[in-house]
Order: sequence, then structure tokens, then C-alpha cells
Amino acid sequence: MSVKEATASVFVFHRFAGGWKIGLIWHPRLESWMLPGGHVEPNENPAEAAVREVTEETGLVVTLVQGPSVPLPAAFPHPAIPAPWWVVELNVAADRHTTAPHVHVDHLYVGTAPSAEPRSESVHPFTWFDADEVAIVEHMAEDSRIQVKELFEVIDEISDVPSPRSG
Repeated sequence: MSVKEATASVFVFHRFAGGWKIGLIWHPRLESWMLPGGHVEPNENPAEAAVREVTEETGLVVTLVQGPSVPLPAAFPHPAIPAPWWVVELNVAADRHTTAPHVHVDHLYVGTAPSAEPRSESVHPFTWFDADEVAIVEHMAEDSRIQVKELFEVIDEISDVPSPRSG
């Protein structure tokens, strides 16, 4: 039986004057460009973990973009947690949380950063990439690259960040 651990990751977007870019961290142990993210702590839900991990790893503050979901009924008595865009299972090697190979149940969120400048110090090196750059950057997992490509195609539709005015 495999151990499964809840994790949360975020596709962090910012609208620059020239268009959208996605922010990726450089993970020194894994030697790759990745989404900010990590384990869900016992005192938080996946959406809270997603926002916390972005702040810790990049220094940015993000607003999560509601993932596709059916709204709760009007009289439902419990608060809703923002829906992720995807939930996937990833087989991973031993890490600082679990000393044997295990599975991350990763809640993948989309977030927008109102500022491209970090508000606090980041744990990992962080860089912004446009759609063309992320398509060719080396040392990035292909599964993430596929998702990023899809999100670049719809970010204007799903984000509530206003488009810059023309003229």
C-alpha cells in the first residue's frame, strides 16, 4: 500500500504591460523549474496551503482563481473552499516528509499576483516566463508544460485581472 499525502501547487500568473507571464521557482534539490507548492499542513485546507506556499517560496501574494465547480446550493450551511483546476496523483521519491517513495495528491490551483515584485524574501529563486519562453525552457516537467500551455490560452477568460487599456 502506498502512502498518499495532500499537496497544493499554484500556476502563478501576472499581467505585465506586454502580456501574461507565469512565475516558476528553481528547485535546487530537484534541479528543475517548477510551480510553487508543497504539503498541506494539518491545520489548513489545500487552498490555504497553496497561498501559503506561494508566499513562502516566491515572496508573492496571490489571489486564487476559482476552478471549475458547481456552486453550492444557496442554503448550504458550510463555507466552500476554492476549487482547484486539477487534482492529480504523482509518484514521488522519498523526501523530507516521507522516507520512502510515496504519492502526492496534488491540488493544482491558478493564482494571479497583483504585483510582480515580491513582498517578502523568497525561499527559492523565482523567474517570470512568457508563453514562448516556458515552451522551450530546459529542466521543466513536461506534464507541467502541457498544463501551462493550456492555461496561457484561457487566462484572459478565467482571470478577473482587467486588460490594459488600448490607445
